[in-house]
Amino acid sequence: MTRSFGAGFAAVERIYSSLMRHAKTKRIAAFVAFPLLFAAILVPVIIWHQEIWRLFSSVQRLREWVRGWGVWAPLVFIAVQTLQVILFVIPGEVPQIAGGYLFGAWLGTLLSVTGILIGSAASFFLARALGKPFVEALFARDQIERIEALLESQSARIVFFLLFLIPGIPKDILCYVAGVSPMRFPFFAAASTLGRLPGIVGSAIIGSAAAASHWLLMGIIGGAAVVLFVLGLLLRPRIQARLERISERRRGPSPSPEDKPPMGS
Repeated sequence: MTRSFGAGFAAVERIYSSLMRHAKTKRIAAFVAFPLLFAAILVPVIIWHQEIWRLFSSVQRLREWVRGWGVWAPLVFIAVQTLQVILFVIPGEVPQIAGGYLFGAWLGTLLSVTGILIGSAASFFLARALGKPFVEALFARDQIERIEALLESQSARIVFFLLFLIPGIPKDILCYVAGVSPMRFPFFAAASTLGRLPGIVGSAIIGSAAAASHWLLMGIIGGAAVVLFVLGLLLRPRIQARLERISERRRGPSPSPEDKPPMGS
C-alpha cells in the first residue's frame, strides 16, 4: 500500500510538473490565483478573527461544535484540521486534543493526521503553483531565507524532518517554503507527517484521557508536552544554530547565528 501511495504521489507530481513547465500557463495561474487565494486565506481571518479564535482557543467549544454535526463529525473534524494548517494562525494543539476527546486516542490521531496531511499538501502545492512572491506575502522574508538556507544542503532531508519533530518551531511556514524548494512531494509528505506524529499522538491521548477522566495520565502527558514545548521555545535559537551548522558543512560559512533572529520571531 505504501508503494502504491508513493507511486500515486509521484504520478501527480509528474503531471503537475509537466503543466508548470509551460511558462505562460504558470504566469496566468499566478496572475489569477495569487490574489484570489491570498484573499481566501486572509479575508476570513480578518473578518471572523474573533469567532475563529473563540472556537479554536477552547477544546470544549470546538468539541461541542464538531459533535453537533452528528454522523458528519469525522469529516468536519478532518476539514477543521485541514483549515488550521492552511490558515496557519489557528493553534493546532486545540483541534488535536479535541479529536482525542471526541473520537478516542487512535481514531482521533488518524483523523488529525489525515486532515493535517491534506492541509500540508494544499500549502505545499499552493506555494509551488504561485511561487515565492506568494510565500513572501504571507511570511517575513528573513524567516523564509533561513529555512531555505537549511534546505539547500545535502543534509536537508534530516534537517527538514527535525524541524517538524522539534516542539516550538513553527511548522506551517515549513509547508509553504518546502513548496518553493526543489523538495519532492512524497518525501515532504512523509517527513512532515512523521515529524508531527509524536505531538499529534500525545495531544490525542490527552483528549482521550480527559474524556475518560484519567486525570493522572492526562496530567503526566500534558505536563511532559508543556515542558517539551517550553524547552523548544527556549532552546530554539541553539537548536536552529545547530541545524544550520549541520546544513553548512557542505555549503561553506555563513553569517553568525547571533546576527540572525530565530525563526518565528
